[in-house]
Amino acid sequence: MLKEEKLWIANNETGENIFILPKMANRHGLVAGATGTGKTITLKVMAESFSDMGVPVFMADVKGDIAGMMLPGTDSEDMQKRIAKFGLAEAGFQYKGYPVTLWDIYGKKGIPLRTTVSEIGPLLLARILELNDLQSDILTIVFKIADDNKLLLIDTKDLKSMLNYISDHRSQFEAEYGKMSPASITAIIRSIVALETNGGDVFFAEPALNIADWLTQDMGRGMINVLDSSSLINSGKLYSTFLLWMLSELFETLPEVGDLPKPKMVFFFDEAHLLFDGASKALLDKIEQVVKLIRSKGVGIYFCTQNPQDIPDGVLAQLGNKVQHALRAYTPADQKAVKAAAASFRANPAFDTATTITELGTGKAVVSFLGADGVPGVVQKVAILPPRCSMGSISDEQRDQAIKASLLYSKYSTYIDRDSAYEFLQRQNQAEAKEAEAAKAAAEQAKIDEKTAKEEARLQEKAEKEAAKEAERKEREKNRLVKSVGSSVLGTVGRAVGSSLGKSVGGSFGRSVGGSIGSNLIRGIFGTFFKG
Repeated sequence: MLKEEKLWIANNETGENIFILPKMANRHGLVAGATGTGKTITLKVMAESFSDMGVPVFMADVKGDIAGMMLPGTDSEDMQKRIAKFGLAEAGFQYKGYPVTLWDIYGKKGIPLRTTVSEIGPLLLARILELNDLQSDILTIVFKIADDNKLLLIDTKDLKSMLNYISDHRSQFEAEYGKMSPASITAIIRSIVALETNGGDVFFAEPALNIADWLTQDMGRGMINVLDSSSLINSGKLYSTFLLWMLSELFETLPEVGDLPKPKMVFFFDEAHLLFDGASKALLDKIEQVVKLIRSKGVGIYFCTQNPQDIPDGVLAQLGNKVQHALRAYTPADQKAVKAAAASFRANPAFDTATTITELGTGKAVVSFLGADGVPGVVQKVAILPPRCSMGSISDEQRDQAIKASLLYSKYSTYIDRDSAYEFLQRQNQAEAKEAEAAKAAAEQAKIDEKTAKEEARLQEKAEKEAAKEAERKEREKNRLVKSVGSSVLGTVGRAVGSSLGKSVGGSFGRSVGGSIGSNLIRGIFGTFFKG
């Protein structure tokens, strides 16, 4: 509740009101405690107060009961006792619901909440995909190639297309960007496919969230944006990376404002240990940097976890407002954790903080909030106020009505698949396939033409040889005919001459012998001329 323009969170043992100062609310905070000690109630009370102040709030709903903030609380005997104990009636306590917008990465229990691959960036995406250093470097190169070629990386299809294209055309890129192992590229693709089965295919899409849509009010009260995380929590990497992306997006989007009278927005990260489990040093440094610097953007961050030791020391040191519910000290490790939690508070001589932490009941806590001078207050033992809203959850029907009644439902409910790297590379591959097919056809035609030319040349050569042979044959025939005619003529002449000579020699016998001799003689003489 608000009282004296301050966030009234609890009363101490003497009945004194305990406040969070609005101008110190963006110095971040911690809500810690074992399961069942009242952390969720504390979160609701704080979120109500911020909303009443006009400050938008983001809350991760792991158990599904944060959504109940849209409904007013119900009266009971127990609530009447609390109201009387805290003097809430005099302060104007009334049951009421709060403006709530429900979100869900999977789009089942809230408005679909999406972002793009490009907006996540290679560093966070590499963490989601659990890539090694080499694979992370290759992923960074892929983003660089996409940027250099003005290709949009919106969804996982785009990213897989880029990886496959680069793998198939490595020779085109390696001279400028360095060698990229096909085995590493294949491993990245497998990780992307695994992410798709865990909801990555719906998370990386458009329309992407415009973070400005969270910085809204409803009739003067800050909008409480509730992300259903009941399913998302099973994918710790996706959950934590999404939360970190939101912080990074706010840090990059919001202007520098310095110290404000009240925050521009407050984030509550439930199950905060998931944000840090298995994180690389580079990523931890990134988280610490964002937490340190986002204060100047007017944003407050409150981590909710079971044990303060879940938070890295560098981040824990930035958390000025602390609410510590009960911790159990059953083992030596538990006892060590309790002592560490107690040591983070400014000591109160009235009680032993470590012992008190182990003895706190449900709804009780030890707290320390920043004073007006920025100095942490002395730790106090308090009872947390009850919330005005419902302590329980909502029905499926109430949830569906709330989702569709939101002004943002029409903006984000319909999936958009615009032209991006996937479509461009599809066209590129088709063009290359056509070029390859044309080149193949040209090569085959060239082979056919070459074969045809060789066959024509062979036939031409054969024809020429046959023509030459025919000419030679005709020449021989001509010579033979000439010789035959000459021989016949000369033989006749010779016989006539010989016969005439034989007559004078000796009658018929002389004619016969003379003709034969004459014929041979003339052929022999004139044959010499014909040969010449």
